[in-house]
Amino acid sequence: MAMSCRYAARSCARQLRAAPSAQTMRVAVSSRRWNSTEAAATNPKINTIVDQISQLTLLETADLVSTLKTKLNIPDLPVGGFAAAPAAAPVEEAEEAAPAAQEKHLFTVKLQGFETASKAKVIKEVKSLLGLSLVDSKKFVESAPKLMKENVTKEDAEKMIATMKELGATVVME
Repeated sequence: MAMSCRYAARSCARQLRAAPSAQTMRVAVSSRRWNSTEAAATNPKINTIVDQISQLTLLETADLVSTLKTKLNIPDLPVGGFAAAPAAAPVEEAEEAAPAAQEKHLFTVKLQGFETASKAKVIKEVKSLLGLSLVDSKKFVESAPKLMKENVTKEDAEKMIATMKELGATVVME
């Protein structure tokens, strides 16, 4: 789904060339934006910032986003990650947050191996834990050592390990 910056810049340039006039387009867009909500008209400072950002090119916008992320200490989260990011600690609590940051909260669970006698039980459990088909679960178990889940809380990881160990699998938490 992601496209390269060069491709995006070219498609934007094509759209601008195809438009009747860039000036008339800006006037139409700004008037449409002005009439779209009353909330946008309440703060003129925000309106000027939005107007300035809307006039940036795609590459300038990407630079703006990366600069804001570094300036505001916003971490890069993977797409489809958590629904809500954890709140940033205030500056005054930075000293208290340092030991907490060193603590690991999310773990990866890795299937190291299994007993051949309990292979079928392990395959069924992997199927239910990971939501794979039976064939994919069999391939997954046979290709051990393999990463089962990433970014799992400690409690969930310990439950998975206990369940898999009862079935005769060797699972580690990293």
